[in-house]
Amino acid sequence: MRAAIMYGAGDVRVADVPDARITAPTDALVRVLLSGVCGSDLWMYRKMAPSDRGVRMGHEFLGVVEEVGADVTAVRPGEVVLAPFRWSDGTCEFCRAGLPTSCSDGGSWGGALDGGQGEAVRVPLADGTLVPVPVEPGDPRLVPVLALADVLCTGHHAARAARVGPGATVAVIGDGAVGLCAVLAASRLGAERITVVGAHENRLELARRFGATEVLEARGDAAARRLLELSDGRGYHAVLECVGTGTALRTALDAARPGGAVGYVGVPQDGTGVDVRTFFRRNVTLAGGVAPARAYIPQLLPDVLSGGIDPSPIFDRVVALDDLSEGYAAMDRREAIKTLVDLRR
Repeated sequence: MRAAIMYGAGDVRVADVPDARITAPTDALVRVLLSGVCGSDLWMYRKMAPSDRGVRMGHEFLGVVEEVGADVTAVRPGEVVLAPFRWSDGTCEFCRAGLPTSCSDGGSWGGALDGGQGEAVRVPLADGTLVPVPVEPGDPRLVPVLALADVLCTGHHAARAARVGPGATVAVIGDGAVGLCAVLAASRLGAERITVVGAHENRLELARRFGATEVLEARGDAAARRLLELSDGRGYHAVLECVGTGTALRTALDAARPGGAVGYVGVPQDGTGVDVRTFFRRNVTLAGGVAPARAYIPQLLPDVLSGGIDPSPIFDRVVALDDLSEGYAAMDRREAIKTLVDLRR
């Protein structure tokens, strides 16, 4: 079968690899229909040291079940299923507590194993991982459903961690796919005012379409000052940090009002931390981390299927699997927000 392998910074190739196959009774074999390129994939694309062996890529995918192991009961061949960005057993103490990303037996796609940017994937612990989607393989709703594999749930996690609710004032730091999905999440949860901080006019315009009431082109200290000005010096009830740098996190903390909260979901990309003394006296809560997507998908899927939430505009570049390298390059050049890999082509 064909699958994407990264051999170093800027070097993604689609090559022949061993066919995915069931190796345990709890496995399912999924033929991939759609896959996505994540912003976190770009960090590797920019920084990975050269490797002769390479790394299998992709952690956002959905597809059709081709075969199941003897112990699998939750999905059956022929069903369309969505895979969250980590697999989990659904039964350990962390899964039961709503934190499947910390599953005792879980793991991640790609690396030395099957990645979602390929023709098929062996899914371990299929009963605890896969979510059946009641649609046919050609249904156009599969595109917004794919966003639930990672970015839509991650934006939702930021909003939940920052305690967004009816009437809240919300600032979103970042205009990438996660930041835009955080706007959808904040709007869904009833936020009264949503201000988005970014640097790309087309993305900020999409943020308005998603529910932002105002947008701000600024960074760092200038962004924090403007956010305070826009909130009459009080700060925001909730600030959603969706970038993953120390600068973005400091901006978020500076923009939170006394008693407010920061939800951070940007994958940390530098060692620059924050000084807790800068927000200690304001009683600002800092919460977040990796999104427990498998726990959120059942909550959000009905709204996506009904059209109540439509994140599909974030997929503004569509490529076939063999053209995946150009999809990565387009995102790296900021010419695309998020690349969709359509394996039905």
